[in-house]
Amino acid sequence: MEKTMPKNFLWGSASAAYQIEGAYNEDGKGLSNWDEFVKIPGKTYKETTGELAVDHYHRFKEDVALMAEMGLKTYRFSIAWSRIFPNGKGEVNQASLRFYEELIDECLKNNVEPMVTLYHWDLPQALENEYGGWESPQVIDDFVNYATYLFHAFKGKVNYWITVNEQNIFTNFGWMNGMHPPGKHNEEKLYYQVNHHVFLAHAKTVIAFKEIIPDGKIGASFAYSPSYAVDCQPVNAMAKVDYDNLKNYWWMDVYAYGRYPRNGYAYLDKKGVAPTVSQEDTSVLKKAASLIDFMGVNYYQTSVVEYNPIDGVTQSGEMNTTGKKGSGQITGEPGVYKNPPNPHLETTDWDWTIDPSGLRYACKEITSRYDLPIVISENGLGAFDEKTSENEIHDDYRIAYLNAHVYELMQAVEEGCEVWAYCTWSFTDLLSWLNGYQKRYGFVYVDRDEEGGSLDRYKKDSYYWYQEVIRTNGATITK
Repeated sequence: MEKTMPKNFLWGSASAAYQIEGAYNEDGKGLSNWDEFVKIPGKTYKETTGELAVDHYHRFKEDVALMAEMGLKTYRFSIAWSRIFPNGKGEVNQASLRFYEELIDECLKNNVEPMVTLYHWDLPQALENEYGGWESPQVIDDFVNYATYLFHAFKGKVNYWITVNEQNIFTNFGWMNGMHPPGKHNEEKLYYQVNHHVFLAHAKTVIAFKEIIPDGKIGASFAYSPSYAVDCQPVNAMAKVDYDNLKNYWWMDVYAYGRYPRNGYAYLDKKGVAPTVSQEDTSVLKKAASLIDFMGVNYYQTSVVEYNPIDGVTQSGEMNTTGKKGSGQITGEPGVYKNPPNPHLETTDWDWTIDPSGLRYACKEITSRYDLPIVISENGLGAFDEKTSENEIHDDYRIAYLNAHVYELMQAVEEGCEVWAYCTWSFTDLLSWLNGYQKRYGFVYVDRDEEGGSLDRYKKDSYYWYQEVIRTNGATITK
């Protein structure tokens, strides 16, 4: 018998404002931390920026028309905080509000459910200048003010909301390895305090949301890499437990339970880097945890965990941002864990492990641990795509990747997991943050590279493949 997804399953795709919109200084938009950060030499591949990106700001109707033709059920996109509030707070920029209004209306007109991410890494630079952005608790009220403004503005039009995208990634890259704004290294105590501020911003936003849109659905999106112990030696099994408490449950437990993992907190407290948590903070986090509707998951890969000696590798290993396979380095926490490669699995050109069964593993673990519905808010393959002289893009490798992941997701649903949506990353090609335009993820090829291009859109083979998956509600997925 053919497998299909439950009725009304949201087959989707996703993007982020900075990576697609361009128009970085048009219609009254304020600068974001990313607009400034990419000016630092050597931070991005070939000094690429999002100033033009793939010009979605001016081409959104064309892009939504392609979504409609595909039959897409939901489109997850982020709103740029610095478009709505150029100074992070204060006066609202009506021109930018109109842009998002038109984008949402265009989606609704084409039967595409809008799924809005409030924060996908682009903080208004004005708040960075004023008080250090996420480093200050002042940011919490400014974020809630921004979020509640949008809830009122789009009430009745947007039912699905994501507070924060990949909090674990932007904080780690921003305060531990210097690869994202504000570009700081090994500021461990500050890193955990920043995370605490983000958690409180998320929590207070969830509480406000339920007062404004009580029937709406809200959660956060977590970059989840489920872990496997490298073998059955107890020392490595223990390293896996510690890894999960520090790298996975540290975030998901707060979203779902409103508290930090006790073992992880004890370890950080002993190191002198645990965040300061007041009783009031705890009650806010717990209240929000009782109100969230789903766990958002951005899934790309699993991790292998092995015990790391005290003089072992650190968190500051080089990351592969060039697509030169094998150039990424092993990282870890000295005396606790390290993450060697998995010898049983293939990797992408950027050294990301390809593990479709890990998506099923992730869903089952979340279902067992949190008993929450799941939204897969990102899953996809970054690759070097080539356009032929006939303007065709034969990305059979992407089709194989997505097919294998969706098959495992369908297995997870059969095994009792409640999954509401599956959003691929991404719909069109886009700027891949540090990796430039060469790392392509989309169903739609954008004629754009590090030097420029026409920005014309071309459907890849995967576009037609996903169109059939959606049309049949997953019946065309093969084992």
